[in-house]
Formats: sequence, C-alpha cells, structure tokens
Amino acid sequence: MSGGEVAGILVAVFWAILVSFLAVALARLAQTLRATTKLVADVTDQAVPLLADASTAVRSAQTQIDRVDAIASDVQEVTSNASALSTTVASTFGGPLVKVAAFGYGVRRALGGRKEDAPSAKAPRRTVIVGRTVTRRSARGKRD
Repeated sequence: MSGGEVAGILVAVFWAILVSFLAVALARLAQTLRATTKLVADVTDQAVPLLADASTAVRSAQTQIDRVDAIASDVQEVTSNASALSTTVASTFGGPLVKVAAFGYGVRRALGGRKEDAPSAKAPRRTVIVGRTVTRRSARGKRD
C-alpha cells in the first residue's frame, strides 16, 4: 500500500464517522421536532377552549359594567333631585320656621317674666370654705 492509498482509507473512515454522527444528530433532531409538534398541538387543543371561556367572561364582565354604569347614573340623578328638593324645602319652610320659633321664644320670655335673669329671693347664700360649700341663710332669713 502506498501513502496515497492509506490517506484515502483514512479520509474514507473519517467521512464514514462524520456521516454517522450527522445521521445520529439528524435522527435526534427529528425526534425533537416530532415532540415539539405534538406539544404545540396539545397546547392548541387546550388553549382554544380556554380562550373561548375567557372571551365569554370578558363579555359578561362588560355587561355587568354597563349595568353598574346605568345604576350609577340613576343614583347620580336621584342625588341631584334630592339635593334640589332639600334646597326647596329649606328655602320654603326654613325662614318661616325660624321666625315662628323666635316669636314663640319671645312670647315665653314675655309671659314668664324675668325670673331667669334675677337671683331668687328664696335661694340660700353659699360660702366656700377650703374646698367645701357651706349653705348659710341670710340674717333676715333667721329672724323670720
């Protein structure tokens, strides 16, 4: 055998080993691609119903939000009506009621005299002695 033939055999063996490694790598890549394809198909099968359920939930939430919005606008209208009614009642009855109350107070004061302002003649005088209150009658009260 010559040097060229030995070199040819070495190159042929090298290429055979290289092709074997590439074949194994391609076989594993094919398995990985099959597993990935199966995984994507399974995810798609499960995701489609989930997306449909999520879409239904979003539609239901939107309906509820529309209802709440309608209720809130009705409450706002009722509140403004109540405020207007309160203002009307206060302006209609507030002034006359204050005048009637003041008139009644004046009449009570006029009929009752000035008893609240003048000290009572029958009330005993009091003297405070070191934290105690001692009730003393006036000199006139003792003589009577």
